[in-house]
Amino acid sequence: MSGRTSDAAAAQVLVVNAGSSSLKMKLLPSGESVLIERLGGPTSVRASFALVDSPRLERHDHAFDFGLQLLNAHLGPVTLAAVGHRVVHGGTRFVTPTLIDEQVETAIEELCPLAPLHNPGNLAAIRAARAALPDVPHVAIFDTAFHATLPRHAYLYGLPLEYAEDGVRRYGFHGTSHQYVSHKAAELLGRPLAELKMITMHLGNGASATAIAGGESVDTSMGFTPLEGLLMGTRTGDIDPGLLVHLLRGGMSLDALDHLLNRGAGLRGMSGISNDMRDVRQAANAGEAGAQAALELFAYRVKKTIGGYAAALGGLDVLVFTGGIGENDVAARAECVAGLEFLGLRLDAARNARGDEVISSSDSAVTVLVVRTDEEGLIAEQARAVASAHGRTQA
Repeated sequence: MSGRTSDAAAAQVLVVNAGSSSLKMKLLPSGESVLIERLGGPTSVRASFALVDSPRLERHDHAFDFGLQLLNAHLGPVTLAAVGHRVVHGGTRFVTPTLIDEQVETAIEELCPLAPLHNPGNLAAIRAARAALPDVPHVAIFDTAFHATLPRHAYLYGLPLEYAEDGVRRYGFHGTSHQYVSHKAAELLGRPLAELKMITMHLGNGASATAIAGGESVDTSMGFTPLEGLLMGTRTGDIDPGLLVHLLRGGMSLDALDHLLNRGAGLRGMSGISNDMRDVRQAANAGEAGAQAALELFAYRVKKTIGGYAAALGGLDVLVFTGGIGENDVAARAECVAGLEFLGLRLDAARNARGDEVISSSDSAVTVLVVRTDEEGLIAEQARAVASAHGRTQA
């Protein structure tokens, strides 16, 4: 792949999304992609354009180099306008898409303790990409940025204020997804985003909710880390911190506790079967008590959050479901809103079963939408805009 072009609109943007043990690379608008999973283990590689033998890849930088090699072999020379990197944690410093230089790299590294499962991989991919593509502008898009508008009463914890001054506060995550679907929802309704009171539910292996007023995030369920809030695929969501002290005093190590909270809980831990909602639902239908309890808690947490956010917003115009579960699980959507009729919220069972964009009934006071998220598309759009604003798309 080559560097800049005088025709920036014709150039591709390479979107790089590094997870805790995975790496996805996607060219937009063409759509070619490489997904590398289970780094450090029995690695799997899937490309949109070919079957690929999967070598064992240990690190994100190795994965980036391998993915770039696949794309180059398939496509030949491709002119890039920019490389857009998803970065999970931007702290309070990074609240907009940011052109990456050495100082930005250093700052992302300093934020690694706040997102130890994600930022190190994000950073490794950034460094590999900048080394391989030094003549292309690289732009960081931060998951936390959309939530920079949280008011003080929403981001503070009940600790002495000096803790917040040292960075111990709610940041929120999945911001790119929440931002994208909120704009898309307003577009679908033909109404200005600025006049809408909206709740967006990103439900997947990671799950979060955001209350949006006038297009700005005013509350969100994930907190200092992505662990807080809703029940997730392998994460507990909200839990009494006193329980954690109890487990530590009982002899559990910090590493074991971290593994339990982040990887051994949620749908997987409760069901004892899987972190995949489809597997858990099948087991629940077969009478598995743990799976049934997991589904009940998942829906209850979502329902309780919708009610709380409607109160925080002072009303509700739109509820949006997105993410793997939100977009595809008919039963989950119905379970999550059952009992919210007092808010004037009513689903149309037939629309919900078909997966229509609008799944609320014609007499519902709240419009309920299913919107397919496109984080990568928004990352590409923002990366291209930043590169252009800095004059980095000119040869």
